Amino acid sequence: MLILTSWGFFAHKKINHYAVFSLPAKLAKFYKSNIDLITEKAVDPDKRCFTDSAEGPRHFIDMEDYLKESTIDTIPLHWSQAKERFQESQLLKNGIVPWQINLTYQKLVKAFQAKDYKRIIKHSAELGHYIADAHVPLHTTKNYNGQLTNQLGIHAFWESRLPEMFSEKYNLRVGKASYIKDPLQEAWVIVYESNRLVDSVLTIEAGLDRQFKASQKKSFIERNNQLVWTYSDNYARAYHEAMNGMVERRMQKTILRVASYWYSAWLESGQPDLTNIEKIKSTNKQDHIDITGKKRIGREEWM
Repeated sequence: MLILTSWGFFAHKKINHYAVFSLPAKLAKFYKSNIDLITEKAVDPDKRCFTDSAEGPRHFIDMEDYLKESTIDTIPLHWSQAKERFQESQLLKNGIVPWQINLTYQKLVKAFQAKDYKRIIKHSAELGHYIADAHVPLHTTKNYNGQLTNQLGIHAFWESRLPEMFSEKYNLRVGKASYIKDPLQEAWVIVYESNRLVDSVLTIEAGLDRQFKASQKKSFIERNNQLVWTYSDNYARAYHEAMNGMVERRMQKTILRVASYWYSAWLESGQPDLTNIEKIKSTNKQDHIDITGKKRIGREEWM
């Protein structure tokens, strides 16, 4: 079974893994002891998209729909204010990723306060996932898979194929985490950043499409022990170069922000001492989300 997901399982795991190394020593010991679990559980929110119909909207936000009725400066930042202006069904349809980032952050703060180590890992891993999704330009637009501009398939191309091909050459050691004073405001900063890149993501690929023959654009490649008809290596290389480091920069920003959110939640919780905690083992069957044979619920972003 071939599964393509937001940032790809590969990139989500890499992001959470590298974020651990941006934490200060007092916090890093616990995260390093549990780095395998935090890395593996980075993809749990995507897996839930196959089992929970409520999960999908947590991964994106269609900025066009909000900007029809508001400007960037007047979109209500807080969930309670947003529900006063928009129906909740409309909010869910348009996506709620900035609010989901804040909600998961608050859950992490409470987990730190309770010294609930399994939930610290769970919410850290999942917070990393939502932050990563918000850094992807195509998670902030209705044209999320190029379906409105005859670029179908660009979603997985940008966020899965390119990182898998080129991330080994990226510099993902991004410095030390810093305190985020307003996690919700920061989440909106992230989606605004991403949304400003949408035009470049689409326009650059459209320009390359005109330069390449159809026979040069796509080919069969081996992926997860399967032959898949997708963008050719040469086309992927040309797209990656034409974007001049965009994917690497978004991954770098993601890693630093994930670490900074974790660090900020720990600070806000009162800096509990985690230095003597043993490695947490995932033994509960409920920790495992089985998606074998299941179909994604909601947006078919990855076709």
